[in-house]
Amino acid sequence: MERLNRSIEALKTHGRRVVCHETTAPRTAGGIARACIEKGSDLIVVAGGDGTINEVVEGMVGSSVPLAVLPAGTANVLANEVGLGASMERAARRIPECTARRVPLGRLDLDNGSSQHFLLMAGAGLDAKIVLDLDHSLKARIGKAAYWVSGFLQFGRTLEEFQVIADGKRHDCSFALISKVRNYGGDMQIAADVSLLDEQFEVVLFHGSNSYRYALYLAAVAAKQHRWVKGVEVYRASELRLAPINGKPVHLQTDGEYVGRLPATVTMSNDPVFLLIPPGYPRQP
Repeated sequence: MERLNRSIEALKTHGRRVVCHETTAPRTAGGIARACIEKGSDLIVVAGGDGTINEVVEGMVGSSVPLAVLPAGTANVLANEVGLGASMERAARRIPECTARRVPLGRLDLDNGSSQHFLLMAGAGLDAKIVLDLDHSLKARIGKAAYWVSGFLQFGRTLEEFQVIADGKRHDCSFALISKVRNYGGDMQIAADVSLLDEQFEVVLFHGSNSYRYALYLAAVAAKQHRWVKGVEVYRASELRLAPINGKPVHLQTDGEYVGRLPATVTMSNDPVFLLIPPGYPRQP
């Protein structure tokens, strides 16, 4: 709370009138942002992690009001991606140097009729199962290390494979990352040649139902050599169809939050969001 108060004071030094709203429950942040825009706010500032930012973005779709981010979550993928770092107060003081950039959004449509936008990435298969199995009380104590614990618990399991269809071609895999950012989990890079500003996703597929195979994949990701490893595919796409192969459940996440099961379609949305981004983005790899 002290960090947040300092950040609010930093915002006030820019001569802005600041009205603070606290979320009261999950999935309330989008409605708060939308109500503020309807009342005439010319800037929305969100203090939170990638999941909270995702909620706010959902409430801002179709608006030209810009969004600024104060990193306060577990991994802060977005803040790391654009170079804001982990300091809320420093991010608040940098707002005047940032520029509102048009950011295309991804859109996930489930066959059950529900849909949502995402700013960073969608994941199907293994990483969504890790999110689903996450111990949230452990996450509150040890932060993003809880994701590693959940990941290691997947070893020894037979992973569910599913199909990904893009440009008429079918690819079978056990983990699909459909990404608009290079940063993954705060300290890894799986997608390497994409930025928030792109109109296409970078798609990274990992093949095989043997979970122990992911020990090799993880080592290759750490060394930034995974795209040359057998069993990994990387390509670009703007529309993908994902479906189970054998009827067993395959899970989905967007921006680090669990959202449901396949089948689903992922596309680039026609509605962008305008994000305040520091100069120099995208940085060269």
